[in-house]
Amino acid sequence: MQAKHYPARAAAGFVFLILVAPSLHAASVPHGDFFVTSSIAEPSNLIPFFATDSASAEISRLIFNGLVKVDKDLKLTGDLAEHWDIQDGGLKIIFHLRKGVRWQDGEPFTADDVEFTFQKLTDPATPTPYGGDFEKVKSLRVVDPYTIEVTYKEPFAPAVVSWGMGIVPRHLLRGENLLSTGFARHPVGTGPYRFRRWESGERLELDANADYFEGRPLIDRYVYRIIPDPATLFLELLTEDLDSAGLTPLQYQRQTQSNFFQKIFAKFRIPSHSYTYIGYNLKSPLFSDKRVRKAIGMAIPKKEIIDTTLLGLGQVCTGPFLPGTWAYDTTVSPAVFDPGKAKQILKEAGWNDSNRDGVLERDGRKFSFTILTNQGNEERKMACEIIQKSLRDVGIEVRIQVVEWSTFLKEFIDKRRFEAVLLAWQLPEDPDLYDIFHSSRMSGGFNFVSYSNPEADRLMEEGRRLIPESQRAPVYHRLHELLAEDEPYTFLYVADALPVVHRRFRGVEPAPAGIGYNFIRWFVPENERRYKTVRA
Repeated sequence: MQAKHYPARAAAGFVFLILVAPSLHAASVPHGDFFVTSSIAEPSNLIPFFATDSASAEISRLIFNGLVKVDKDLKLTGDLAEHWDIQDGGLKIIFHLRKGVRWQDGEPFTADDVEFTFQKLTDPATPTPYGGDFEKVKSLRVVDPYTIEVTYKEPFAPAVVSWGMGIVPRHLLRGENLLSTGFARHPVGTGPYRFRRWESGERLELDANADYFEGRPLIDRYVYRIIPDPATLFLELLTEDLDSAGLTPLQYQRQTQSNFFQKIFAKFRIPSHSYTYIGYNLKSPLFSDKRVRKAIGMAIPKKEIIDTTLLGLGQVCTGPFLPGTWAYDTTVSPAVFDPGKAKQILKEAGWNDSNRDGVLERDGRKFSFTILTNQGNEERKMACEIIQKSLRDVGIEVRIQVVEWSTFLKEFIDKRRFEAVLLAWQLPEDPDLYDIFHSSRMSGGFNFVSYSNPEADRLMEEGRRLIPESQRAPVYHRLHELLAEDEPYTFLYVADALPVVHRRFRGVEPAPAGIGYNFIRWFVPENERRYKTVRA
């Protein structure tokens, strides 16, 4: 899953394992070739407001632009806005928009599109979990076709970064029901790639936007294949039917050492901007007592999970901030693996094995629940199996249910039909946790575990109001500590990202933002190209 406005990893964590072949100067190379990549999950909706899962967000970002974006060093820079001015102590932002930008159907992009996007984001009829970022806006005024004035009710730290939200076209969506519009599957944006086709369950294809304001991408076509089975995906890499994929730890460590693979692919190990966790439905009587959640956390061998499922390619997670960021509190230590202490806490919470069948019970109910996770991710399934065994040892019966991704979101997460889930959050720039943990976001937001704590709410509200990092850091350190105490999630690990890219692609340059930040400048020398564009 994906969330906006969270901290990115520090650059110090990068390990660049295999150097990409020396490149020609991209400006001297004509465009050509396709880039074929894949995912285990199919996007659900390409409208930026609803692109809440990583598959949807990945495609949506190639089609749409926000007013701002982050550069390779994760610093804010202009996108559809050339620059901006912050006035009145942060209460007012003046965005100066690029001139000459056109939507992919040829219509001009103007400030009216920004105003329309804001209106839709704040419309109660638009059930977007990103709307909370814009609740602090007092007014938005179109000064002229290329100037927007945004006034806030109070200082709001994530204000500028929130305008990384993709802007949508007024002329195509005015009067449309965003929940049923065909635009969700045939989008028109301002981005580097334009929509070509979508074959459900098979692939999406995008073509380079020849009129893109930052210059035409050098790769003609972006092909996104949906391959739910990781083993099949890996075989497609070996036959060179894929140009890029994320490897599993097993594939990375043990199945990609051949001369053939290393000759064909460049392999990377990059700190991911995400953490994996168990989320509890706090409305379930099983998990309403934080002592129980703490006991479960103590009974789970996180180091064993990392060593077994990730083959050591990750680190223990203590909260929703990633190590190396200013919001991360280094004094919060991982829970000590202590099954004996876990049993004692569970007993104090009223759970006993009265009938000696090996499963705890209280008030006639057995401590038995199901962990849901998504199909196509073997590491998560393996982690669930280790958790299942470990909790059995303390008297808790765990079942595992693996569900196809879109069904997982629509039928279980959105409808709150789960007891516990094992998932991951992808975390961008700002450490604002409001959308994930604030009690007001339990309905329609990302707080699907229904966490509510008045002190946590206050801290999240305060953290949004403060601007300097030096003032915000103590607030988020206390919030980190509080979430470790309450344990609405059992934070498990931060896994390394393990992408590979076919070596015919030049210009791949790792940076704190990853390897895809400059994708529009990747290119393939003419004599190495595999695909030829034939216009339909």
